[in-house]
Amino acid sequence: MKAILTGLMLLFVATISAQEFSGRATYKTSRKSTIKFGKNQKGITDKMQEELKKRMQKMNQKTFILEFDKTTSTYKEDVKLDNPNPQANRSGVMVMSFGGSGSTDIYYKNIKDQKFANKTAIMGKPFLVKDKLKQYNWELSSETKNIGMYTCYKATSTEEVENVKISMINGESKETKTTETVTTTAWYTTQVPISNGPKNYQGLPGLILEINDGKNLIVCTEIVLNPEKTVVIEEPTKGKVVSKKKFDKIQKQKSDEMMEKFKSRKGVDLGNGINIKMGG
Repeated sequence: MKAILTGLMLLFVATISAQEFSGRATYKTSRKSTIKFGKNQKGITDKMQEELKKRMQKMNQKTFILEFDKTTSTYKEDVKLDNPNPQANRSGVMVMSFGGSGSTDIYYKNIKDQKFANKTAIMGKPFLVKDKLKQYNWELSSETKNIGMYTCYKATSTEEVENVKISMINGESKETKTTETVTTTAWYTTQVPISNGPKNYQGLPGLILEINDGKNLIVCTEIVLNPEKTVVIEEPTKGKVVSKKKFDKIQKQKSDEMMEKFKSRKGVDLGNGINIKMGG
């Protein structure tokens, strides 16, 4: 199967080299999350519970734009300015974000050089994460399905990943780490001959139109090839340059610090059996 994939990729590169084209693809994303409230929570009304659930659902449903040429791309959120402060409202519910995947993030990929640059931020501090692209061990399948007007082929990749679950009970946070086998299913189309896809996904003989890892779902809803408005791909340059490993470490530290500060704020009780779990 790997030999077949290699052969397809070589043919694929030759096809791309023979033509100049660009495009713009729109993706809708959603992410599973669960919120559990203990029996003895203080000051958390039914209305606030329902509002928190709605807020979490809205935060987990976003639209992104992938702009691409034959070897490079940028992936960023399509922001709608319908709410100047989407994380807080009159009901007193606030959802906190510790950084990464923000509305101003830009994820740049260079398929030819197999590298990426992610312009992002942690608590307002700009970072530029630069590293090699993640390599997926794709297994190709003959199974097909249609996504819009495109015939798509199935591919899967399996890996071991570490999950971190943070529970807050009676004002105390508890972190639980588990390891699980995750299978990512991709649907790609050879009708758009670029080895690219949303965010960090790539490495297949066609544009990836759908990704599902069991917790995150990304689906392409529109593709415009060679649009009238010229697609210009620029690698981001602003922010403190760090590796992916270093950025993850910094993000974890800042998240822990913020949780402790928020927990100790006078008059605020984060305990009461509230448990928020992202990703299933």
